[in-house]
Amino acid sequence: MKKEDLRIVFLGTPEFAVESLDTLVKNDFNIVGVVTMPDKPAGRGHKLLQSAVKQYAVAHGLNLMQPVSLKDPGFVESLRALRADLFIVIAFRMLPEVVWQMPPLGTFNLHASLLPRYRGAAPINRAVMNGDTETGVTTFMLKHEIDTGDILAQERTPIGPDECVGDVHDRLMSIGARLTLKTVNDILAGELRPVPQDELLQGAEPTPAPKIFKDDCHIDWNRPAAEVHNLVRGLSPYPAAWAMMSLAGAPVVSVKILRVTPVNDMAVTAPGHVTIDGDRLLVDCADKPVIIETLQPAGKRPMQAADLLRGLNPRTVTCE
Repeated sequence: MKKEDLRIVFLGTPEFAVESLDTLVKNDFNIVGVVTMPDKPAGRGHKLLQSAVKQYAVAHGLNLMQPVSLKDPGFVESLRALRADLFIVIAFRMLPEVVWQMPPLGTFNLHASLLPRYRGAAPINRAVMNGDTETGVTTFMLKHEIDTGDILAQERTPIGPDECVGDVHDRLMSIGARLTLKTVNDILAGELRPVPQDELLQGAEPTPAPKIFKDDCHIDWNRPAAEVHNLVRGLSPYPAAWAMMSLAGAPVVSVKILRVTPVNDMAVTAPGHVTIDGDRLLVDCADKPVIIETLQPAGKRPMQAADLLRGLNPRTVTCE
């Protein structure tokens, strides 16, 4: 099949998917349809919020579909009428079989991990939270069980010891766009050799990457400093790790902790004990303290801890 004859439907929702869609458009691929989530009410005024993919599709005049249900017969028939050869899925909902089996060249997904490591909804966060030194992106063919299809291609990237998930996300977004383009070109050239994930597992268990909930973000100061450090950077800037604090004797409130640095040359008093050392705000973990570098009290913007301390009167902080 020639490039100009290939008809593609792109399915995605957040910013992470936009760069791949933009790369395909700029490389003159024929995007015959874009499927994204319906607009959602957000904020106090419940104003309808458009997905990043929708905003891109509208701005570039692409054929847009926003089904409430992916099993709706009307949507399925509208999708079938596009006569697409290939579906590409990036950061979207789980597809019913009637959809992913539709195109003759199949449906492939871009996943932000080195499958079979980190199957699930939060692969980038989990990799950083677990202290991994490497991650990457994978393209794979969809099948019944989520994130289990045969692997088409992968690209790796290191995770720096102090990188937060936001940094890794943005880098994987660009790497993923490059890998998506490569995968489509390899499909056209007939050069892909799909690899079953079971061959890579070799009897081991895959690593889960479940959705992150608020309780997962709570800092337990009884953990070692390295684990607290990884938790914080694995959740920064979103959804953000948090701890209960009292600032200047005010009632205890939830405070987002966005960046910390472990300290190797100080003894600890007890987990959760706070020390104010000049402009440094330190909290004891199980084995050593961490310096809280950046935090965000409720209702305020992120700030440096040094700036927070200078504004406190009395200059006291307690932590739970």
